[in-house]
Amino acid sequence: MLEKQDETTQRHPQAKKGRPTPKRSDAEANRRNRVTVPKDRKEAARQARERMRSEREKQRTALLEGDERHLPARDKGPVRKFARDYMDSRWSLAEFFLPAAVVILVLSIIKVPAIQLLSTLLFLLFFVLVILDFVRLGFGLRKQLAERFAGQNTRGTVAYGLMRILQMRRLRLPKPQVRRGEKP
Repeated sequence: MLEKQDETTQRHPQAKKGRPTPKRSDAEANRRNRVTVPKDRKEAARQARERMRSEREKQRTALLEGDERHLPARDKGPVRKFARDYMDSRWSLAEFFLPAAVVILVLSIIKVPAIQLLSTLLFLLFFVLVILDFVRLGFGLRKQLAERFAGQNTRGTVAYGLMRILQMRRLRLPKPQVRRGEKP
């Protein structure tokens, strides 16, 4: 058995790491520079703030670019990515709810009773249609999750997708990676 392992390692050497090995003095100097123990509480707090700021910046750029490595925990993983792609590939009334609510609110401020009544009825109608749209999309997403990710934890994913569809497409973070009508 050892002979087989030796033969395979001789045939398939490890890939190169893509950079030269640093000199020992350079590596030690780099290690000393990176690990700096704070001298007092204020310095420790400043370093912690700096680390958090750089981490938030990484997350922000990941949200804008869709980089999976630096996404916040709520957006990570193949299940959440599928939910985002599923919702982003569909048209929905829910994403127009907030702009419509603003228009209806403006109509309700007008002092004409007929327009106020119309705005109230429009709001109720639009609200019911959005709820029905939520039910349709929620059941569709739940069915697709059960098919694609059987046995995996998909808890909270439907609510995650529904909250995403409630936002206007341009304002969604992470940015949509699929076009409307594409298969996720």
